[in-house]
Amino acid sequence: MRPAYDRPATLDEALRLAGELAARTLVFDVEPLVAYWDSGQQALDQGVEHVLARAREVPGVLVVCFSTNSLRRPSAPLATGGVRAEYLASAGKPLRTAYYQDFPRPGVVIGDQLATDGALARRLGYAFLQYHPEPGGLPPGPRLMDWCGRALRPLLFARPR
Repeated sequence: MRPAYDRPATLDEALRLAGELAARTLVFDVEPLVAYWDSGQQALDQGVEHVLARAREVPGVLVVCFSTNSLRRPSAPLATGGVRAEYLASAGKPLRTAYYQDFPRPGVVIGDQLATDGALARRLGYAFLQYHPEPGGLPPGPRLMDWCGRALRPLLFARPR
């Protein structure tokens, strides 16, 4: 059986779907849902704080992990507030999976790219919620990755509901 796939348009919708899937682990791609690609340190810190606070509200969630292939990191340690909170920079998605292996299941990856975030979800046996920002606002690199990911979707996931 293939892991679940859906395309929420907002953080609220992604968190609602994660709750419906009874997720115990949430793995968030950082760009663009938490902080936009070219945003500064303050935007990253505020985005991490906001998303972590919202993710804590999902019943049953035990682990919230922020995962990015970029080098950027929050300026302060993450406040746990009842859940295990992790931040993984230079994550090597989707190739490196060892870091996620001790996270409780079921899990959900919430990200924008099928080729990285979706493939990571598939490798972990997690559901994938593909946050899809407006394509007109995508920088060239993420736009190219999005086009590549479209070809991968039939191989990784069934059609969205």
